[in-house]
Amino acid sequence: MRLRIAHSTTYVYEPAASGVIQILRMTPGSHDGQYVANWQIDVSSDTRLDMQLDSFGNITHVLTLGQIEELTIKVEGLVETHNTGGVLKGADERFPPSLFMRATDLTQVNPEMATFARTLQSESEDDTLGFLHALLVQLNEHMTFDIDPTNTGTSAKEAFALKRGVCQDYAHIFIACARSAGVPARFVSGHFLRTDGEADQEAGHAWAEAFVPKLGWVGFDSTNGICTTDAHARVAIGLDYLGAAPIRGTRYGGGKETLSVAVKVDQAGRQSQS
Repeated sequence: MRLRIAHSTTYVYEPAASGVIQILRMTPGSHDGQYVANWQIDVSSDTRLDMQLDSFGNITHVLTLGQIEELTIKVEGLVETHNTGGVLKGADERFPPSLFMRATDLTQVNPEMATFARTLQSESEDDTLGFLHALLVQLNEHMTFDIDPTNTGTSAKEAFALKRGVCQDYAHIFIACARSAGVPARFVSGHFLRTDGEADQEAGHAWAEAFVPKLGWVGFDSTNGICTTDAHARVAIGLDYLGAAPIRGTRYGGGKETLSVAVKVDQAGRQSQS
């Protein structure tokens, strides 16, 4: 599948910020099942983008600006994907899977979540892949997608209690439950071609990857109740959202900050059927 992706983020500072530093994790890499045919970054203000790989192997760009009132960052490109049944191969793996057992503030479990995971694991009779599929299904049924009650700082425990949230919350809960059951898991940010044909989206997508013996890393999109397919374009990984967020940074001075995001994901070369 050929996915055409455009992601635009605009910041407005009132009054102007005296300085801005941003780290961008918005550029996907190639691996088995994913080939980046072309990709470009456009920043509304003149600045140099310093490209490097972070500790997880994500492609990052750092930009630094002086006084500024408005900043727009746009990325767009074409990614060719193939369905690998959710199994990730050929990616730049810099750490052993055990590193992704490390809990973070956003991926801790409470007793209810631990019981939830332990019950599913016992019913799967120590079959790791079976447990993860059960977790995928049950989490999708437990949660309701809702953009209002959570934000980027909402923890897995808070979202699980609310039974509501966005893809980031689904991923955090999946990761927390998997780790509590002894399965390494990590956060993935990226993009998803919706099945309803709606190309315009309010944000990027997120899901989890869990490590399965003899298979390796497998992608689980609990928001949609499926393993990852060729409709997913993988961009960055981390222990949680903070390590894989498309944009993170800081500003100096200024007052109110307004953020707006627009994402479009469609299939390139799609032909209408008669």
